[in-house]
Amino acid sequence: MNWPLALGIWAASYLVGSLPAGYLAGRRLKNIDIREFGSGSTGATNVLRTLGKGPAAAVLLFDVFKGFFTVWLARTLAGSEEAGTWIVLGAGLAAIVGHSWPVWLAFRGGKSVAVSVGLLLGMHWPVALTVAAIWGVCFALTRIVSLASVTAAATTPLCFYLWGAPLPFTLFGLLGGIYVVWRHRGNIERLLRGIEPKIGDPAAR
Repeated sequence: MNWPLALGIWAASYLVGSLPAGYLAGRRLKNIDIREFGSGSTGATNVLRTLGKGPAAAVLLFDVFKGFFTVWLARTLAGSEEAGTWIVLGAGLAAIVGHSWPVWLAFRGGKSVAVSVGLLLGMHWPVALTVAAIWGVCFALTRIVSLASVTAAATTPLCFYLWGAPLPFTLFGLLGGIYVVWRHRGNIERLLRGIEPKIGDPAAR
């Protein structure tokens, strides 16, 4: 493996992942720090509850795009050989960490769900669609974003395995899934207590 190239790609991936669309939307539209409202996250769900549907959709699309762009950039620079696939794995993990701990915001960001969707689209689009379907079914049944996100994250490595994806991508599904579930530990605690708000409920606004 070309380690200088790999380290450069991973550093760039962290910086791409750390671009804080949700925070910028809060500052631009209401001159607020969105991390001081709702769940304290910069992600699309908190933007929805704080700023509304339009800004939330824009933030969601941007976060998905930056994940997809990260994989495209890593693949373009690293090549398609086996070592390049491992570099893409590291780039994906770096983007997730960047989204959750952005250097621009004193390392307080989001929970890396949307950026992970973009990463999955770039790595293996059938897996991305399968995971998105799992998320959609879970959300339709419960109207709880965090439960749908945790369920989708937990099943991602299995989806990679069943689709016969390369080992580095399956490993990304495992590590990334564990990370996203860990980032939702507060939500999981509220789910177990039965107090996690549903989308559409007054408590969720």
